[in-house]
Amino acid sequence: MYIKLVLCTSIAVLTGVLAQLSFWLGPIPYTFQNTGVVLAGLLLDPLYAFLSMVFYVVFVVIGLPMAAGFRGGIHVVLGYTGGYIIGFIFSAPLMSILKKYYLKLRNRVFSDLRLADFVLLLTFTLIATLPTYILGFIVFAYHALGNEELMTWVYSVSNLLRVSSYNKIFILFVVSVLVFIPQDLFMDHVVAITLARYIHRILVFKGVKIE
Repeated sequence: MYIKLVLCTSIAVLTGVLAQLSFWLGPIPYTFQNTGVVLAGLLLDPLYAFLSMVFYVVFVVIGLPMAAGFRGGIHVVLGYTGGYIIGFIFSAPLMSILKKYYLKLRNRVFSDLRLADFVLLLTFTLIATLPTYILGFIVFAYHALGNEELMTWVYSVSNLLRVSSYNKIFILFVVSVLVFIPQDLFMDHVVAITLARYIHRILVFKGVKIE
């Protein structure tokens, strides 16, 4: 239990560090936070994966500068990007559940993944992060629809992407979700699986059981 608590707290802190590796696409930051979220799900059981992201959200709420741009405070979680942060709490345990299901189905050990397993787990990471995308979209849309400045940015990005639609909700979905998926999937999640496998091998070598 002690090892699990240390690991889930460490991943929460790492998520805050990864949040600073970001660049801003208008008011929404491109970050590497999803690496921490997926890592929690891959290394921890559902309860501790959940706790890891709860710790992260609490750290942000109490004012630690662990959100993108070294921001902290409850206003960050209640703001237009807060849905993504709250979504982490659901995505991490879902990743853990999907990983356990897959390894049991394929009779695999996580530290011994083959290339095909890696690719399939990468697909599962996209499923696991759906709560983050959905909540992120809902909260951002809620704020943007009543904010002329945010909507101006939304339309500028949609024009840049050549997305033409009279449906505001569709355009909001494109600019608050779809534009972020390629980087999340092919960078954050690939790094998370690679790092988790390496950490898992070390823990197994040292006789530490965390699942």
